[in-house]
Amino acid sequence: MFDEPDDIHPLFYGAPSTTEFKKLRKRIIRDTREAIEQYGMIERGARWLVCLSGGKDSYTLLAALYELKWRGLLPVELLACNLDQGQPGFPATVLPEFLTKMGVPHRIEYQDTYSIVMDKIPEGRTYCALCSRLRRGNLYRIAREEGCSAVVLGHHRDDILETFLLNLFHGGRLATMPPKLVNEEGDLFVYRPLAHVAEADCARFAQAMSYPVIPCNLCGSQDGLQRMQVKAMLDQWEANHPGRRQKMFRALMHVRPSHLLDPALFDFAALARPAAGTPGALPGEAPDP
Repeated sequence: MFDEPDDIHPLFYGAPSTTEFKKLRKRIIRDTREAIEQYGMIERGARWLVCLSGGKDSYTLLAALYELKWRGLLPVELLACNLDQGQPGFPATVLPEFLTKMGVPHRIEYQDTYSIVMDKIPEGRTYCALCSRLRRGNLYRIAREEGCSAVVLGHHRDDILETFLLNLFHGGRLATMPPKLVNEEGDLFVYRPLAHVAEADCARFAQAMSYPVIPCNLCGSQDGLQRMQVKAMLDQWEANHPGRRQKMFRALMHVRPSHLLDPALFDFAALARPAAGTPGALPGEAPDP
């Protein structure tokens, strides 16, 4: 599937010919396609606003979507979009030059949300929540202006795991980033096609392709962020027990409401003992460990 030299999108020009890279590329494309199909993201003929930060994840997202489209597996129109938030030193020409060179339709939007964040958030507090809200509001607006039905984000498997643990430890709830949701206004989908893709694969892919990665110096430079602490914890678990991240991710896909404690999800009050002579377990339920 990936070995024909002339059957390639410009985003893959110069791709390494090593077996290792071919396996990496196939895995990313397979995982992306799986998430798109599993969570029902495709509306034939729709237009997607693909959000690019210039980081390794968004480059991987763009390449994977264009690969699927190139193969005839993603019948939607793609519009890449970068929101320049006015961060000092942000290399504003990198993404438009790259996207133009790759022949990718795009829109570059400048909105100085950086000044708003710096004005509203006291020194020493994290900027992420407000920055994210401002960014999301602008992306929704752009999607509407461009006739897009979905805003597509580059969050990967590890982002989803970290958010789950943040909500568990600090939010007091079992929740994470869903791969597909409808915005509060009800007029746009939000998709995360990299939901099954590991962060390490995104990093290896972007590096192998020599994409011009732009680091985030606004939130990433803040010490002691809760997300960084959770990431370090997951890194340690993975080092001690390889495959731990994937097992945790699979757990998010196999939820048993009857074995949790939320009465809104399972009617514990209506649970009754079975009549004599009938099995005691709930249909489809295994005995408690």
